Amino acid sequence: MNKQLDMSNLMQDFFAAFPIDVNAFQDASKNSVVLGEKLTSVALNAAEKSAEISNIWTKQTLAKLNDLSKNPVEPSDYSKSLTDFASAQAEVAAENIAAYAEVAKKVQMDTVEVMMAAGKDLSEEASAAMKTATATPKPATKPAK
Repeated sequence: MNKQLDMSNLMQDFFAAFPIDVNAFQDASKNSVVLGEKLTSVALNAAEKSAEISNIWTKQTLAKLNDLSKNPVEPSDYSKSLTDFASAQAEVAAENIAAYAEVAKKVQMDTVEVMMAAGKDLSEEASAAMKTATATPKPATKPAK
């Protein structure tokens, strides 16, 4: 009869030959989750502020459209209403685009801050791991069974 290969022992021997610090993977996973939470917070805050700007802009536009919808008797009054609406929309658009630019600027600054902090943490962890690895030498190979 053919003897079946014991895969669990084979895998244990395989991973024993390559010692891995599982804590490093767990720490990396935790750090990744924290980084994701921070970046998600930045994105959601920006989306909230953008929605507020859009809502205000829509309300302002609808109010001006209400004024425009009133039918003037004289053609010159109609032309003046249209001109007033167009100039008011240009002014409101400039203000709101500037507000969007401020949101984008804040997102950029917050993202850089989060990434710089993550890079600093990663550098510190790598340095600590190197100190630990060099302080406790391990045998390069495990004897074969």
